[in-house]
Amino acid sequence: MRVVLVSTYELGHQPLHVASPARALLRAGHDVRAVDLAVDAFDVELLSWADAVACSVPMHTAMRLARVVCRQIRARRPEIALCLYGLYAGLDGAEGSAPVADLAVAGEYEPRLVAWADSLASTADTKSGSGRAQLEDGRTVVELGRGRFGLPARHLLPGLDCYARLALDGERRLAGYVEASHGCAHRCRHCPVPVVYDGRTRLVGDDAVVADVAQLVDMGARHVTFGDPDFLNGPHHARRVIDAVHGAFPDLTFDVTVKVEHILRHRDLWAGLGSAGCLFAVSAFESASDHILEQLDKGHSAAQEVEAVAVLRSAGIEPRPSLLPFTPWTRPEDIFALLDLVARCDLVGNVDPVQYAIRLLVPPGSLLVTSGRLDGLLDHYDDEHLGWSWRSAHEGLDELHLRLSDMAQRAGAEQWPAQESYDAVRAAAVAVLGERAAHSAAAPEPDPRLRSPLGADARPRLTEAWFCCAEPSGAQMAAVGVQDWARAPVDVGGK
Repeated sequence: MRVVLVSTYELGHQPLHVASPARALLRAGHDVRAVDLAVDAFDVELLSWADAVACSVPMHTAMRLARVVCRQIRARRPEIALCLYGLYAGLDGAEGSAPVADLAVAGEYEPRLVAWADSLASTADTKSGSGRAQLEDGRTVVELGRGRFGLPARHLLPGLDCYARLALDGERRLAGYVEASHGCAHRCRHCPVPVVYDGRTRLVGDDAVVADVAQLVDMGARHVTFGDPDFLNGPHHARRVIDAVHGAFPDLTFDVTVKVEHILRHRDLWAGLGSAGCLFAVSAFESASDHILEQLDKGHSAAQEVEAVAVLRSAGIEPRPSLLPFTPWTRPEDIFALLDLVARCDLVGNVDPVQYAIRLLVPPGSLLVTSGRLDGLLDHYDDEHLGWSWRSAHEGLDELHLRLSDMAQRAGAEQWPAQESYDAVRAAAVAVLGERAAHSAAAPEPDPRLRSPLGADARPRLTEAWFCCAEPSGAQMAAVGVQDWARAPVDVGGK
């Protein structure tokens, strides 16, 4: 089969979730092409060449964009076989809406993608549409089997120079992206991972991770992001992976994502991770309100967020918190409590502007819905936004969210300095919510015990600031919504 694998967005990384299934399909004897619409336009010749198209949807933004792409493909090639695969694939056709793809595969998708392509290859005439008739139309398949992982086919993708880089000491270093595990052992109620993995993890073998890092280094990478939902879900596995990678590439730096409770539970690991090259750790702080954290079942308190900052900085590692300021339970004073925490912990240089504008997503199957935590707080299901809509109970919060969303796009496009971004966010909060909601219009001074040795704009970060739980920006939607390939004639007779 001739299969095109499409990525719409992977947080500015070279898309592992295209490279990995591409290798599996190639190994099974299929002909594979790959396209990353975050970097390149869809070549109309690919649409003519393909028997099937599969779109990677590992996050909300990617799924929103992929559905636009799938509709355009279907308009040009009504008979072509279409698949969505990844963490968010199950949202296609949710709540009785019309699916855009023939098949959706969530979880460990590679075996099912290969089986899908094999079944299409056995069909006598895919051009006539009979290939689509063999698929499980409108069904979502969740695969959680264990398997071995081959070397991702990164040669099919644009080079690392097309993607986000590590910003460090005035340099811009090429960066790669790998995963040492899939899934998560925890069940935070707002997270999409437990909806699919239900508290399970799937480890990628040490040798497979090192081999993939090796090919990234050969492509010029000097830094690697470990994109596991929580790198310390399996602390012994994580330590083995880092020891192996650092042993093979001692000058390589890296970053990880770890829950607050794991930062504290495994505090003995951080000095070793820092000496092995860990520059920063992303952690889902979410809120400075213990009430909101309990609703989300985060497993930590606001006080523990402060403690986590101290633990990481004592190891020479910068914390980069992800935030969830806007929820149905948020009060105006909670916004200022979060802004105060950022200032008090000297995190102004560690928080990208988009983080101040993140609003709770409530997709179908969310544990927040099934747990009853949102009873009486939801409006209608919005198929365009792939989630249940809700409005704040407090005047001004919805308006502030819209202001900060617009500000985040401008700050990113114009590369505002960190302090300028923070000051603008705080000023907008005061203007919309009023000074009565804040203890003070001015931000508190940083706690001397928590200060970073680095200036706000000198702290290590990746140059892509957008976030997986953010709504797609106007520029992202425009990039996939109006393309030459969608208007050009498609000739499938010359295959």
